[in-house]
Amino acid sequence: MEKLIIEDFGILAGNWPLAPDKPSLIFIHGAALSKGFWAAQVEDLSDIVNTIAIDLPGHKDSKGLACERISDCAASVAHLIEQIQAPNPILCGLSMGGAVSLELLITKPDIFKAAILMNTGARLKVFPFIFESIEKDYSQYLDLAVDFSVSNKSDKAKIKEIMNNIAVTKSDVALKDFTACDQFDVMDRLGEIKAKVLVVVGDEDNITPPKYGEYLHKNIPGSELAVIAEAGHLSPLEKPAEVVQIIRNFIRVAL
Repeated sequence: MEKLIIEDFGILAGNWPLAPDKPSLIFIHGAALSKGFWAAQVEDLSDIVNTIAIDLPGHKDSKGLACERISDCAASVAHLIEQIQAPNPILCGLSMGGAVSLELLITKPDIFKAAILMNTGARLKVFPFIFESIEKDYSQYLDLAVDFSVSNKSDKAKIKEIMNNIAVTKSDVALKDFTACDQFDVMDRLGEIKAKVLVVVGDEDNITPPKYGEYLHKNIPGSELAVIAEAGHLSPLEKPAEVVQIIRNFIRVAL
């Protein structure tokens, strides 16, 4: 894998330069996180696609200010994809990253023909205690976030160690992320999506419960639904190998 800075964006690439004959899988992280969240998937899927995980503006290695609206995040991602000339881009976003992916599927239907939407929803209302916890003690919030985000069957100590390396360090960035999520709502626009879509849910997700994914599946025409057992909101960290296989199977069929 290579870490790069391109167009003021921090990028983690499984193969660089991009192979023109391969589709490009674009990974978009969740709120208060960064590109390293997807490290396992970036590495393990690079044999069949170009894999690119990005830092959204204001996160880790990306410059600029964090976006306060999902639409602004989506515009920045679309700009980067255009600049790097990623062939046949496929979106893969978790939670806030899933919201960014939905926005792009709706507003850029000619560019994005397939997507994986993980642990996300068409509307992402944020629990008030998340805002309160971040404002009160951000470092404590980061520690507690794993406890309420993952399955009790997951290795919480290992995931906390990973999160310490991939979470943003500035509380104002986290607050902007969750504000953008809280304002996001495309429930009445899902029928506009024409791309091939795989919806992935963790059966023990307390942040975006399985019913969120089920709603996406029922309202996005022709979409598929995959359920990961014994996984919470951070399924790519909790079940990395299973997530890789689910994505691999979808790409083989969808393209």
